[in-house]
Amino acid sequence: MKGKIIRSTGSWYSILDEARNRYDARLRGKFKNEGLKVTNPIAVGDNVVFNLDEDGIALITKIEARENYIIRKSTHKTGHGHLIASNIDQAIIIATIANPRTSLGFIDRFLVSSEAFRIPAILVFNKEDLLSEEDKEFREAIFDLYTSIGYTCMATSAQTEKGIAELKATLEGKITLLSGHSGVGKSSLVNKIDPRLDLKTTAVSGFSKKGVHTTTFAEMFQIADKSFIIDTPGIKELGMIDMEQGEIGHYFPEMRALVGACKFHNCLHVNEPGCVIKEKVQSEEISESRYYSYLGMLEEKDSHR
Repeated sequence: MKGKIIRSTGSWYSILDEARNRYDARLRGKFKNEGLKVTNPIAVGDNVVFNLDEDGIALITKIEARENYIIRKSTHKTGHGHLIASNIDQAIIIATIANPRTSLGFIDRFLVSSEAFRIPAILVFNKEDLLSEEDKEFREAIFDLYTSIGYTCMATSAQTEKGIAELKATLEGKITLLSGHSGVGKSSLVNKIDPRLDLKTTAVSGFSKKGVHTTTFAEMFQIADKSFIIDTPGIKELGMIDMEQGEIGHYFPEMRALVGACKFHNCLHVNEPGCVIKEKVQSEEISESRYYSYLGMLEEKDSHR
């Protein structure tokens, strides 16, 4: 029998088979992810082969090859990653300008991770109803920045339902990963898109101004015949895994367009002479914030060598 992993809690899984039947499942034996050092062998979105035991429990016997996946650094095991989800058609990062504020560095890390596995990414800025005029000007500047390099940006509000119809249309016929920091309103947006799901929501902490985790594990939900969303736990830090220093610039579209333009073919765009990227930053043709995000990722990879 074949099916797709729609829920993972660590040792137990839920499988949706081709006839839309749902089964509780466990792994049969140990599985290794070839070439991947990860703490979890199976991710939501994985296509698997399974058998049923006498109690009706599904025993997973094979994990099919993944088309793509999103991964973060493991919080429990140094040097290992944690698979967030696999076989994704598109990835949406839910961000907020205020209450809490999502850093541009985090957004850039998410986009780089998506680019690395050729997963189209969309930026959704939620809680539009809470923005001051100054916040709205800042949000517009961010929209201008990211749309100029090819990303789709949307503004939404779960409270006023602004942008909900547009967002729902974007999900049609696709498997979409939803991610972002805790407290940005992922669950509230999902409940507006499909009220039947009734996901648990929690207010942002008044003390820390940060979100409180409501999603504790990744889960896939069917919102239409061929439309699925994968809700993920709030991610505090999205680390680069399986990425060499020289590759990172290729996952910034504005830098990728200038590959080969620098004096040295192996230019890292830090302090090398004849670097076109640095010239573009100085002339403001490449965003300074994006360049600093790139340098931060470069430094992180250097510190783990």
